[in-house]
Amino acid sequence: MMRVTLRRYAGVGLMMGALAPQVAAGQQPARAVVVGAYAQGAFIIAHSPRVKHLVRAHPTGFELNLQHQTRGEQPWHAWHRYPRVGLALLYYDYHTTTLGRSYGAGVYLSKSLWRTARQEVNFRLGGGLGWFSQAFDQSANHKNTFVSSRLNALILTRVEYDVALTNRLGLLAGLGLNHYSNGATTKPNLGINMPTLVLGLNLHSQRPFRPLDQPPAPAPAELGKLFLNLSTSVGYKQRNETDTRKYLVNSVTVAGGKRLNRKSNLLVGVEGFYDRSLRAELRDTARLDRPLPDVKKAGVFLGHELLFGQLAFSTHLGFYLYNPYKSNKFYYERIGLKYAFTNHLFGALDLKVHRGAADVLEFRLGAKL
Repeated sequence: MMRVTLRRYAGVGLMMGALAPQVAAGQQPARAVVVGAYAQGAFIIAHSPRVKHLVRAHPTGFELNLQHQTRGEQPWHAWHRYPRVGLALLYYDYHTTTLGRSYGAGVYLSKSLWRTARQEVNFRLGGGLGWFSQAFDQSANHKNTFVSSRLNALILTRVEYDVALTNRLGLLAGLGLNHYSNGATTKPNLGINMPTLVLGLNLHSQRPFRPLDQPPAPAPAELGKLFLNLSTSVGYKQRNETDTRKYLVNSVTVAGGKRLNRKSNLLVGVEGFYDRSLRAELRDTARLDRPLPDVKKAGVFLGHELLFGQLAFSTHLGFYLYNPYKSNKFYYERIGLKYAFTNHLFGALDLKVHRGAADVLEFRLGAKL
């Protein structure tokens, strides 16, 4: 499989090298784009004793991606030093019959950390979906405790170094981390964490990069102002491997926020949770001669939103204040993507986590007042 991957990588590299003179000979394009093809090698982190039998082989893969270089068309482009918006297509062979192969697609932002005319260092962060050829099956594939469903969420992070080989062709080397998980919608869901080593080629339509010649955008009108967010979420989760039913999980959140600067919001809020899978868990474990404790929970949280126009990357750290049934630690974390449909209506996709383990994937709808 490694030979096939290398041949595919070499073929794409030759094609990109042939295209480079044609791009260079033409006029500068209206939009700056980067096309990339990379070979990847990885290893799987054995983060639990239940997965040590699956981490003996080293996955190998291949990636194709297309990046659009922002040039200042929107104010946030300059505020974030003109990041790139990318689409990545991923293929991995895990070299085990238990895990098989995976195919992924994700979108991401690549932010410049350092840039000259011929060299650049970027950090990219994004997410998408991954599909596995093999998943957990109690009778046919019970050893696959990593992946319990074929469809999974995919989180991509990477630091990349790109150095110019020619006016348009660049050599890229990178170190990244790929994470696959279904957010506990199906179990077992221990998730795959893969550090990756990346080597490939980039074809730049414009190098060095040149932003649009325009005056700096004014500060946003809401800078320093307070706002109120009201939202509710819904999610589904499986309790364990033997109970395959999907249980409804709801939350209600009231949060106050302040626009700190051009790039970020600070949030503080209160919220309540109702996880119906905990009622089923109590019925299996509690003594019948005692009343069952309340499974509803309430807490406070501190949050941050990193803003990219209408899109925001959010992180929360919360603490339970009302928690009669202590099914987890006293704190929780949340990461997510939030999108503002209008000035007053937003939606979000959040992953709620307890001590690094996924609890539930939340689909959120809210209003900003």
